[in-house]
Amino acid sequence: MADVIKAKATICVINYKTLDFTRLCLRSIRKFTKYPYEVIVVDNDSKDESLEYLKSLSWIRLIERRHKPGQPRGSFDEGAALDLGLEKCDSEFFISMHSDTFVQKDNWLTDLIGCFGNDENVACVGSGKIELTPKWRIILKKATDLKALMRKIFQNQAVKDKFRYHNRAICCLYRTDILRREKLSFLMGRERGLTTGQKLYFELLDRGYKTVELPTSVMAQYIIHLAHATQAINPQEFTLQKRTKKKYNRIIDKILSLEIIQSIITDDSLDR
Repeated sequence: MADVIKAKATICVINYKTLDFTRLCLRSIRKFTKYPYEVIVVDNDSKDESLEYLKSLSWIRLIERRHKPGQPRGSFDEGAALDLGLEKCDSEFFISMHSDTFVQKDNWLTDLIGCFGNDENVACVGSGKIELTPKWRIILKKATDLKALMRKIFQNQAVKDKFRYHNRAICCLYRTDILRREKLSFLMGRERGLTTGQKLYFELLDRGYKTVELPTSVMAQYIIHLAHATQAINPQEFTLQKRTKKKYNRIIDKILSLEIIQSIITDDSLDR
């Protein structure tokens, strides 16, 4: 097993037909990151202008992953791309990041890596789902979710895993050598309906490793995440209800209008 470069991070961003978001994500990383890092972008066979944009950037390492006929899209592509990025990673820390995740604070990576401390048994730092909807709506939804209540009452192991907490792959930090030593994959658990990195996180805990579970309010100080943005802007490939699509488009418009986001969008120098 090759040694990793200490005090360095590899940020792995997955792109699939999200030109505007990917550009904003990469520019925000470049604007706010001081910790030694490199960026690997794995393109999931976009065949569009987003791939052409990525090819124009000299400061990233681009991996073009081909989608094989018959393979599922969505979560499978994401997990397979992260596994590919991890395979190419040569640094102490590996960071998974969605293309619709944007950094908004200086020294974000330095602060988050600091959460590992000096304990080599801490394998992962991250948070749960970052909600951009009003808190009262989130509370109401959970309180009135009768199906979720029934699933909790009539549990089997698969259902327990569905409800078990895990750090989300939207922006999650891992010790590279632990993931490799334990032969962990971001695709684990797909046959049980688990999301990207969910089973990987459970395995870290079940094998005795420590993790840091940051409150979402803390993680939200560092990043903004536009949940389901890829689906919302590619309705021809992903099924979303009209109401849901309208909701996410409204959130997207609101976030993109923020002053800090506009300052990144208009700064072409961050591409060079």
